[in-house]
Parts: sequence; C-alpha cells; structure tokens
Amino acid sequence: MYGVCFHVVRQTAGLKASRLLQHRAFRVGAVQRQQPFDSTLEKPQFPGASAEFVDQLEFIQPNVISGIPVYRVMDRQGNIINPSQDPQLSKETVLNFYQKMTLLNTMDRILYESQRQGRISFYMTNYGEEGTHIGSAAALDPTDIVFGQYREAGVLMYRGFPLDLFMAQCYANADDLGKGRQMPVHYGSKDLNFVTISSPLATQIPQAAGAAYALKRENMNRAVICYFGEGAASEGDAHAGFNFSATLECPLIFFCRNNGYAISTPTNEQYRGDGIAARGPGYGMLSIRVDGNDVFAVYNATKEARRRAVAENQPFLIEAMTYRIGHHSTSDDSSAYRSVDEVNYWDKQDHPISRLRHYMTARGWWSEDDERSWRKQSRKTVMEAFERAEKRLKPNVELMFTDVYQEMTPGLNKQRESMWRHVQQYKEHYPLDLYDK
Repeated sequence: MYGVCFHVVRQTAGLKASRLLQHRAFRVGAVQRQQPFDSTLEKPQFPGASAEFVDQLEFIQPNVISGIPVYRVMDRQGNIINPSQDPQLSKETVLNFYQKMTLLNTMDRILYESQRQGRISFYMTNYGEEGTHIGSAAALDPTDIVFGQYREAGVLMYRGFPLDLFMAQCYANADDLGKGRQMPVHYGSKDLNFVTISSPLATQIPQAAGAAYALKRENMNRAVICYFGEGAASEGDAHAGFNFSATLECPLIFFCRNNGYAISTPTNEQYRGDGIAARGPGYGMLSIRVDGNDVFAVYNATKEARRRAVAENQPFLIEAMTYRIGHHSTSDDSSAYRSVDEVNYWDKQDHPISRLRHYMTARGWWSEDDERSWRKQSRKTVMEAFERAEKRLKPNVELMFTDVYQEMTPGLNKQRESMWRHVQQYKEHYPLDLYDK
C-alpha cells in the first residue's frame, strides 16, 4: 500500500513540474518573440576585465612613438613655463633645496675619491639625479616610510641624516648605526623612517606594499614611498609589488628613477614598451612621467600623489626621467658602453643643480659670491666629517654575533669561541687595538 501511494505522489509531482517548465518556457519564448535578440547590445560578463565586444581582429599596438608626455615646470634655463604650476616655494625652501643638492654632490666627490684611494671599499655616486631625491623628499611627511634602492642618499640627507653618520656607514666605524655589517652606501635610519637598504634588486618593492597595507589598516594617514630604477622594474618582485599594492589599495608611491642605464644595459635593451609609467594602467594604478631634472616638477608630482594616496588609499606610479652622469658604482667603468659626449651633454647642458641655480639667480636669490662661499663652506664641512670618521675605531668585534637572537644560541656561542681562538692564535694579523672595546 505504501509503495502504491508513493508512486502516485511521485507521478503527480512530476506532472506539476512538467507543466511548470512548459509554462516558463512559454513565457520566455513569448518575451523572445516580443524583443528580437540584438548582438550589438550584448555586454561581456567575464569577471577578469571590463570591456566591449568587437567584431574585428586587431591587436593592441603599444604607443612608443608619441608616448606618455613628460611633465615639467621649469625649462633648462630655470624659467617657469606655466605660472599655474609654480609651487610658489619660499626663498628659504628653495635655498635649502639647492644647498642639499650641492652638499650631496660634494659628499659624492669626496667619498668617490676616498674609494679610489683605497680608504673605503665601495661607493655609488648620485651625480645628475639630485633633483629626484630632494624634490620627492620635500613633498613627503616626515612620518612617511621610505624604501630606497641604493641611490637615494639625498632623500636621507633632506630628512636630516647628518654627514657624520653618512661617513660612519661608509667607513663601517663604531658610530655606524648598522654596526659595520653592511657595505658602503647601504644606509638606514629608524628615527627618520628610512628602511635600511639591501643590495638585491627590487626586494624593497613588495616589502613597501606590505608596509603600506599595514599603514592603511592602522588608518594612520601616512604613506610609503618606494624608490627603484628602471632596471629593477624588470625584476619579478616589481610585478608582485605593483599588483599587491593595487589590489589591496595601499597608500604607496612607486618612484622610478629612469636614469637611462641599468648598470651597463641601456633602456632600449631593457624594455620595448613606453618606459615604466606605461605599466601603471595595466595594474590599475594612476601614473605620471616627470622631468627628473626639474626639482619643482618632481616636488609637485610627489606632493599630489602623496595627498591622494593617503586620502583615497590607492598607489601611484611616478617615472622620473633623468640621467646617471656618474659610473654605476666604483666597480664600473661606463666609458666602455657610452660616449664622453653623451655624458657631457647632461653634465653641462641639462643638470638639475644648474637648472635650479638659474631659477634662483633670475630672482636675485643667489650670486657668484654666494656660490663660491657655499662651495667652500660645504667642502670644509664634508672634509671635517670625513676626517672624524677615519679616526674612529671599528665596531666591537663581538657585535657580529648580536642582534639576531635575544639570547645567544649554542651554535653562535660555538662560532664565537672558535673565532676568538683563531684570533689569539694569529694575533699578529688582527690588530684588535683598532676595534672598539
């Protein structure tokens, strides 16, 4: 009896379902007959992109002929091109820009020669790129976090890092904040929110994305700026950092110094697209290309990017077009891959320092006497710091075993004891009186 009832109920349910489907099909068919299908009104529903359908086969051509324009405020003679773009900075601020740029230049020359004389092991100059450092640093808040590559000494100098600590780091003496563990020019300062530089290319880019995401979650109205060169933008870490920052909506400024060369590789061998700024839209980032030899253009672009990054929680990409006048480092001889005439053009005709000097001179803010006096004073200041650094002792030898674990591990203790036995056995080769006790 139970089986018969179950069969009848199932048949009844099946008939109802069938009639319902027929009714729905009739209604859909009626709608389709009333509104003929128009394929031109159909919109793509794919979750991975927002676009329109087209019926012509066409590949997207990269625009490398006209390209993204280069924003500038001053021409090469220091004249303001569009008065509405003049940042209207005070005389004191502009003089500070100029003095920091020239002080950096002076420090570079002295430390470069120091390496050539065998006094330090390595050095990298910033010749020709001073405008990118000072213009961007001035537009930031002191609480903003900086991730540098290795050619951003001017950013740290603008924030107040003293000459004595620059020298201490390059000489790896007892005053070095890094305790002598890093090679020269790998600066860092916790007090100035400047994350210590590391040699491997582009590792700072995803790290900066993580730091910016943390600031966003803390709602602190702070931003992160991450510096890198166009060569580092070819690293996989650049893709990861760009994509993370865009999808996580981080208050981050990516600042690319496109100086023409990745060590010896020129840009025409580094990429085929329209530079680095053109990559921004592909990641959903707002981008701009600026004249990196125009300190005001760099300042304006960075200031606006910083304001919007914090207000809107989104990353920005700035590509500063400039030129590396010096060798890549003291390990490089750039005459092997570029001409003297090429370098001289940028050094003599389109230098960020000379451009700003033209601007100041035209306003009566700077004279030949001011120039001679400042050059003499700045060289004296750098040389005094240089001499103090040379006289300081090296860091305590014990420091090579600290700052990794809170308490010394058995393995480290064993290494430490082995080191001291070796030093005692060959003490004539280890002048411990040169090391801090």
